[in-house]
Amino acid sequence: MRTFKIALAQIYPRLGDLEANLQKHLEVIEDAVARGADLVVFPELSLTGYVLQDLTYEVAVPLDPTHPILRPLLEASMRADLVVGLVEIDERGRYYTAGLYLSQGRLIHRHRKIYLPTYGMFDEGRDMAPGDQVQAFDTRFGRFGLLICEDFWHISPPYLLWLDGAEVLILTSASPGRGLGIPGKLGSAQWVELVNQAYASLFTVFVVHVNRAGFEDGQNFWGGSTIFDPNGERILQGPYFDEALLLASIDLDQIRRTRIRLPLLRDERPALVIRELQRILNR
Repeated sequence: MRTFKIALAQIYPRLGDLEANLQKHLEVIEDAVARGADLVVFPELSLTGYVLQDLTYEVAVPLDPTHPILRPLLEASMRADLVVGLVEIDERGRYYTAGLYLSQGRLIHRHRKIYLPTYGMFDEGRDMAPGDQVQAFDTRFGRFGLLICEDFWHISPPYLLWLDGAEVLILTSASPGRGLGIPGKLGSAQWVELVNQAYASLFTVFVVHVNRAGFEDGQNFWGGSTIFDPNGERILQGPYFDEALLLASIDLDQIRRTRIRLPLLRDERPALVIRELQRILNR
């Protein structure tokens, strides 16, 4: 299936309330499926809320398919593939900001957030451990990559996913509004959209960004979810600040057409990059 319909679930999670957020996920999935969605993408920490602090330890979920939070989502993934966000606890009691890709009742891929911001208003490194892996993965639609918020603002993770064959880069975030951009737009929204468009153009892939909405601890999350195509054209734009369920069709064959015109992947030289990185590290 090279053409599929994707739904961007720009929701307002309830801080620390797993049960309420699970119910919201299931309702949104039902609505998206009724509208023909093949894949539903939720934002960063969609099942828990973002400003967790000490709540982190109360809402963490082990990746056990029988867990009462995961089991209903795995069942729902029989109707549409899902990307959901949560706090994962591993077998050694470490906590991660994680994104899960669920399909046909199975966990297909788990990404642990690599870059944990600890500047300005952010202090994620206090409670979370950083992930240490960047891998693309195969879905029933094509090969995808999944990153979480700060991961995308470093060029190396999307670059690695591109080299690993990802045709769609999925970015989930809980990005609060900061600064001033062009008239009528937040600085943070303007910057994120420029970065997403740049990656779509440079890597000739689809870039899907789902940002949450709502308020927590004085922070206003700006929404504004987008999809950019391999030509860098914006094909979907969500509203700022409000909840929304947005749908668009993606034709992965567009990637082939774009890369015939612009063969950047063909001409990339990863061996040169490895050699020069080693030189820099050895200085």
